[in-house]
Amino acid sequence: MRRISWVLAMVLCISVVLAGCGGKKDAAAVVKGLNNVVDKLQSKDGSYQGSGTMTLYTGEKPQQYEVEVWYQNPSYYRISLKNAQKDITQIVLRNDDGVFVLTPSLNKSFRFQSDWPENQGQVYLYQTLVRGILSDNTRQFIDDKDSYVFDVEANYHSKSLVRQKIWLNKDNYAPKQVQVSDSEANVVVEVKFNTFAFNTKFEKDSFDMKRNMTTMGESSVQTVAQVDEFGNEIVTELSDDTQLEPAMKELGSFGIIDPDYVPEGVTLKDTNEIADSKDHAVLLRYEGVYQFTLMEARPLDRAVSLTPGSVVDLGFTVGLLTGDEQQTLTWMDNGIEFRITSANLPVTEMMKVAASLAEKTGK
Repeated sequence: MRRISWVLAMVLCISVVLAGCGGKKDAAAVVKGLNNVVDKLQSKDGSYQGSGTMTLYTGEKPQQYEVEVWYQNPSYYRISLKNAQKDITQIVLRNDDGVFVLTPSLNKSFRFQSDWPENQGQVYLYQTLVRGILSDNTRQFIDDKDSYVFDVEANYHSKSLVRQKIWLNKDNYAPKQVQVSDSEANVVVEVKFNTFAFNTKFEKDSFDMKRNMTTMGESSVQTVAQVDEFGNEIVTELSDDTQLEPAMKELGSFGIIDPDYVPEGVTLKDTNEIADSKDHAVLLRYEGVYQFTLMEARPLDRAVSLTPGSVVDLGFTVGLLTGDEQQTLTWMDNGIEFRITSANLPVTEMMKVAASLAEKTGK
């Protein structure tokens, strides 16, 4: 009997040792590991590169975008968002010269003063995901096969985004998948990373505005219009052998694009096509609980005058929010420039209206 008891005790001790050596990590251990990864990203050679697919479930049908993310310490960022159906790419760039929003195929470039992305979260940025995990003391954790899964509070610009579920690779804590949900647990945004690597070696001009305006080597137009932090136009010379792209030619009327979403208690007051407008601009006015106007145009020139503003992540692209008492949200989609202007429409409602216009065509 004593021998059996001794054998059982030895088996139990061995089991405990093995469990301690190769057992599952708890949330605290993973959080500690994430802190170590963040420390490395903040070191001299800290960097990463990831790519994948982002799907938005905000409209009548899911919208899919190819997303690519580059980061290099201390504060260089390049995010490429490509509309898979329309083959249009928009780039958000941050370097020593400022923050840029580039649409190379349309010859559009905006530069403005902002501390983006430190002042707001982006679902495809690793720092944002880790910040969400570390800051939520009520985080939920699951050790699931080859992934560590966290369910935490969402920390994005839109109040309609409540929770986010983040899958991390067990080997190096790289992100594998992100799902952001609303208050009814419906997935609104989903990102699936196909690749993600730390310690990426970028070329010297990878974050250069001029190079990115030529779509990393492809030909573009000869000059690029920018707007500095004071709203003044800047013109940057590119190559001498480039030609004007078809996107800059007059393409005719695009009709009127109606949003699928307007806030409750708001109705369309009237629609006006601006006479003799070379960019075929139309103006939609809404009234009710909120009053706002929606301007739609296909701009031909490259001169753009915008006052200082902040970046707003619309999911399918990024917009520029300007103004104080009266705010204007401006963004480009499929060659059309949209502007929502209002004195009382909340930014979150502007974002919903903008999302409902994505992928739509005029009628």
